[in-house]
Amino acid sequence: MTITLGHRSLNPAAPGPSSMRSASPGNVVLWLIAAIHVLLAALLIAALVSVSPASAADDASCTGRNILDDLKQSDPARYAQAVKEGDAIPNGKGIFWKIEKPGVKPSWLLGSMHVTDPRVLDLPPRTQAAHDAADTIVIESDEILDEKKASAALLMKPELMMFTDGTTIDKLLSHDDYLRLEAGLKQRGIPLSAVSRMRPWMISSVVALPACEMARKAKGVQFLDQKIAADAVKQGKQVKGLETLSEQLQAMADLPTEFHMKSLIETLELGSKMNDVVETMTDLYLSGDIGMTMPMLKTVTPEGADDSSDYAAFEQRIILDRNKVMADRAAPILANGNVFMAVGALHLSGDEGVIELLRKQGFTLTAVN
Repeated sequence: MTITLGHRSLNPAAPGPSSMRSASPGNVVLWLIAAIHVLLAALLIAALVSVSPASAADDASCTGRNILDDLKQSDPARYAQAVKEGDAIPNGKGIFWKIEKPGVKPSWLLGSMHVTDPRVLDLPPRTQAAHDAADTIVIESDEILDEKKASAALLMKPELMMFTDGTTIDKLLSHDDYLRLEAGLKQRGIPLSAVSRMRPWMISSVVALPACEMARKAKGVQFLDQKIAADAVKQGKQVKGLETLSEQLQAMADLPTEFHMKSLIETLELGSKMNDVVETMTDLYLSGDIGMTMPMLKTVTPEGADDSSDYAAFEQRIILDRNKVMADRAAPILANGNVFMAVGALHLSGDEGVIELLRKQGFTLTAVN
């Protein structure tokens, strides 16, 4: 069976995880927000904004509402179920952790959010103190310290970011979806012609973010991980990365085009509701309740949507596989002690999260309030 999107048929037999071949709206929302936690997406979004005209939403304000606040009033039962699911996730409470091992100085782990929101950039005093006192700073990729150099390196593999066979995004979208995309990009100051050959997951990452986030990036505001690394360099500290941006790019590219196209279409259909989703995710992050992120996202998907197999494949490639890489590469660095490490918050929790993986390597991790 083939599924037609716009003017082009996409074959489910195309390379990629077979269980991803019928993405539902539930998967789409989960993918969109998880993509915000992919460091590469944040870097590429910043690059995309660089093509914005001077009129790019400079006065855009953040207008999102907390979905859970509304849900608590409108559907108490569904709200209670989401809370129950969030509470059951191992290590789902707290974004700042102390790492200890006999014989070495303690180290610290921060779950980050790759955005420029000033509430996120303003680290709590104890977290900032740990950063300032550390000998070594570890982030997902130290390549973000030099965006131009990183972009040049990524261009060495253009097929992972762009269609190289003459395909353009308009060939994959219906006329109505094309117009929605054009309007959504225009609102963010990005001409469609500038991204027409980019793969759909990159474009989804742009239109999923609120206009206020895009406006800050256009003004050169650093996202959290960039700021952490840049501050460390100013202080003369060593900065190390756990992944290359190329590895992150490959993980995203490994998922089939059909899945990414459905993600893009659903983003456009959600429209301004994405602002509410991002605002809620930010509130959960600031409260340290990262275990509630996925249960919250499920509340904005249709009742009864069957997305378990699709999301399992996404989770394996984008989250779990990378968790293992991060933990394995961090261990020898943490063995020296006095390290401040920051990785996306979605990588911390769960039975196969970075926290549990580091514990299996002999470290003791304790949440710090």
